[in-house]
Amino acid sequence: MRFLAILTVRNEGAFLLEWLAHHRALGFTDFLVFSNDCQDGTDAMLDRLADLGELTHIRNDGPYGKGGIQFTAMKQADKHPLVKQADWILALDVDEFVNIKTGDGTLTDLLNALPEADAITLTWRLFGNSDILRFEDAPVTELFRRCAPEVIHWPWRASMFKTLYRNNGTYRKTGVHRPRDVKNPEKLGEFRWFDCTGRELGEAFKTRRLFSNYGRKNYDLAQLNHYPLGAMESYILKADRGRAVHSDHMLGTDYWVERNFNTDNDDTVDRYAPARRDMVSQLLEDTKLAKIRAKSVAWRHQRFRDLMQLEPYRALFSRLLMTPQSRPINAVTAQTLTTFANLGRAAQKAATKTQQKPDTDT
Repeated sequence: MRFLAILTVRNEGAFLLEWLAHHRALGFTDFLVFSNDCQDGTDAMLDRLADLGELTHIRNDGPYGKGGIQFTAMKQADKHPLVKQADWILALDVDEFVNIKTGDGTLTDLLNALPEADAITLTWRLFGNSDILRFEDAPVTELFRRCAPEVIHWPWRASMFKTLYRNNGTYRKTGVHRPRDVKNPEKLGEFRWFDCTGRELGEAFKTRRLFSNYGRKNYDLAQLNHYPLGAMESYILKADRGRAVHSDHMLGTDYWVERNFNTDNDDTVDRYAPARRDMVSQLLEDTKLAKIRAKSVAWRHQRFRDLMQLEPYRALFSRLLMTPQSRPINAVTAQTLTTFANLGRAAQKAATKTQQKPDTDT
C-alpha cells in the first residue's frame, strides 16, 4: 500500500524534519514536496533530502496566476508519477500533524477502523500560541499543548479538514482540502466518505464541503493537530511569508484571534515522539543536511530582527502582545451567528438573481 503526502513550503526549514519524521512514523511511504521562493534554505534542505531518498522535491517558484501558490502546486502534482502510483493521498501543510488514536497510530490502523471508507475527513484540532513569545528550536508538537476544546461551536474555520482519500480514479484533481473535479460520476455514488467518529457523511462532502459539522466531537479515531500560530515571533515571519492560498494578503490579528484557543490540553501526539526523535537524529547525522538546517534556524532569528524594524510588523507584534487568548463561543450564540450568516447568504443570492433577471419592461 502506497500512502502519498503532498506538501507545499516556504521558509520553513526549521520545522521540516520534525514534520517529515512524524509522518514517516505514521506510515506514509511517499512525499511530494513543493517549495517556492525560499530565502532560508528550505529548498536546499529538500534537495538534500531528495538526494538521501527521503522525498521528491519540486521547485514551484511561479508564475502562479489566479490559483495561487498551493493550487499551482496541486496542478503539477496531478501530473506527477507519485500521484498516479499512490493508493491513498493526503495534502498537508507543514503546521499540520496527523494524529491517529486507534490501534498503534498508523494509517493502516485508521483504515482498519473504517474499512468501508474511500475518503476520511481529518478535522483540525487547533493548537493555540500557549503564551509562547520567542521562537525556540524545539519540536512544535512538544512546545504547544494547549488547544481548542473537542467540541467547538464557532468559528467554522476551526472545523476545517484535510481529506485522506483512495486514489481510484473517482476524482480528477488533488486539492488543498479535498479531492476535486469528479472524473467518474458513476463511481461517485459508490465512493463513501466517513469522519473520524465513524459517521458516514452525506452527498455534500463528496463534492464541495471543506469543514466538518461543528458543535460536535470529530476526533475519536484521529484528528489533525494544527499549529497555525506558533510562537509570536514565528507568527511575524508567517505574516512576512504570506498566505499559502492568498499570498498577497498579509496575516493580521483576525487570523490570530480565530485560532488562538488554549482552553484544553492534548498530548496524544506524544505516541509518535520516540520514532520521530530517532528518525530526526538519523537524518541529522548527515553533516550537509545538519548545516543547512542550522542556517535555516539562524535565518529565522535574523529575519525577525529585520522585520521588527519595519512598522507594519512591529505594529502587528505589539498587537499580539496586547491580545488576550481567544474565548470559545457557546452553542446558543454560535447558532445566532449561523442564523445571521444564512440570512446574509440568502439575501446575497436573491440580489444576484435580481441583477441577472432580464428587463422585460416596455
